[in-house]
Amino acid sequence: MAGHVLIIDYGSQFTQLIARKTRALGYYAEILPAGLSLSEPLYEKPGAIVLSGGPASVSDKGAPTLDPLILETGLPILGICYGMQLLAQNLGGRLSQEAHGEYGPADFYPLGSSPLWEAFRGAKSTKVLMSHGDRVEELPEGFEITGKTRDLPIAAMSQENKKIHALQFHPEVHHTEHGDKILECFYKDAGLSPNWRMSSFAVEAVEQISRTVGPDKKVLCGLSGGVDSTVAAALLARAIGDRLYCVFVDNGLLRLNEVDEVATALNEVYPFMNLIVVDASTMFLKRLKDVSDPETKRKIIGHTFIEVFSQEAKKLGKVDFLAQGTLYPDVIESISPQGPSALIKSHHNVGGLPKELNFTLIEPLKYLFKDEVRSLGATLSIPDSLLWRHPFPGPGLAIRIIGPVDEESLDLLRQADSIVQQELKNFALDREIWQAFAVLLPVHSVGVMGDGRSYGKVVAIRAVTSVDAMTADWARLPDELLARFSSRIINEVNGVNRVLYDISSKPPSTIEWE
Repeated sequence: MAGHVLIIDYGSQFTQLIARKTRALGYYAEILPAGLSLSEPLYEKPGAIVLSGGPASVSDKGAPTLDPLILETGLPILGICYGMQLLAQNLGGRLSQEAHGEYGPADFYPLGSSPLWEAFRGAKSTKVLMSHGDRVEELPEGFEITGKTRDLPIAAMSQENKKIHALQFHPEVHHTEHGDKILECFYKDAGLSPNWRMSSFAVEAVEQISRTVGPDKKVLCGLSGGVDSTVAAALLARAIGDRLYCVFVDNGLLRLNEVDEVATALNEVYPFMNLIVVDASTMFLKRLKDVSDPETKRKIIGHTFIEVFSQEAKKLGKVDFLAQGTLYPDVIESISPQGPSALIKSHHNVGGLPKELNFTLIEPLKYLFKDEVRSLGATLSIPDSLLWRHPFPGPGLAIRIIGPVDEESLDLLRQADSIVQQELKNFALDREIWQAFAVLLPVHSVGVMGDGRSYGKVVAIRAVTSVDAMTADWARLPDELLARFSSRIINEVNGVNRVLYDISSKPPSTIEWE
């Protein structure tokens, strides 16, 4: 697509956020792995180039380098963090490595008249997120300093006649004030027009699925009833009609009454999806017995899901494709398909899958974020009752029980989690909160119940606000609601005598505990 934004991925955990922000602004974006050349015929000429951040130091042996063709295009360029350092290194500047780096929020002071600062023109400073170890000590020839922080004299630089700009901070993350406006200012300065919409993605995705599957093959879709798999299934249904078979697996790790509620809702709204409900709870729980390590749990669950899907596929005759509602946060935390980013944890439907599959995977949402998926779902006319369900992990309650999984712990956690969901709705906060749930901890606590000593289990409650799940903050819930959580769980869930509230953000924590 001529005139689009090409993002070169150097392995940052935030690379896809640049694409998400860019698309949200109406500019089409695609990502090119740093190891591929800009000369690859797969990629049409873009209208602007963004160089992402990355975990490496530019001085490291084997660190990703800048394709020289990028500087020869004459296109507008925005370097972010590692991208800024690469520009400085390749254009004659000088870098140094800081002893401790700079991580977290910082006050950024704009300098000069850079077109990127139109978003907050007149402000003395703005909050930004820093995450870097290297720094630019001397500017390349023709550049000027366009911003600083208290500890960093060169926090932004520009060569405005060539429309080359570089930022040491990350404008793509939610915690940088005016970050989306800074990106928008760059695209406007580059002469791009905001003419991309989610409806365009829907049309392209349906066409791609149709080409991939062909005119007569079948697709098995792992459907959980969550927004991701539901939207994926809706796209597939548009593309291949009744050759889609959706399998909802009861793995014994679901929330209270979830099997009946999800099956009923999906059959009412989407009877054409050929929904098959499989009770495989005994198989899953048997394989998880006495397993405490979270990575092992995820891999067991991923392998078992594939086994169940394979069994169901045999009943349908030849099935060539398996579809999943994998999102980009799942992919980037498990593996890095676009660059050398760090592994955070395996997701059951990504890093937890067996190396040898009997299916070809179709993952139409794997470069989208949750908010984009909801936007796509609205485009596909999916009802709000399905579109706005709180995210629920594929491994289910197995990763919310810290330690071995057994029936007693699952029953206890289901009851506690149901109370959390009920009270959140009672306080009309279920739409405002991104995700809220209960976690069963592997500890006991001394208490007093009925004038006697108790030695009960401990439940933690996690509630976060977020835009894209890549970063999240703990929700400042009303004291009355927290008190209601505690009172109901301790009084209604037998065996619990203490309730905690998790006040950690992502990063450094993840949203789920395991």
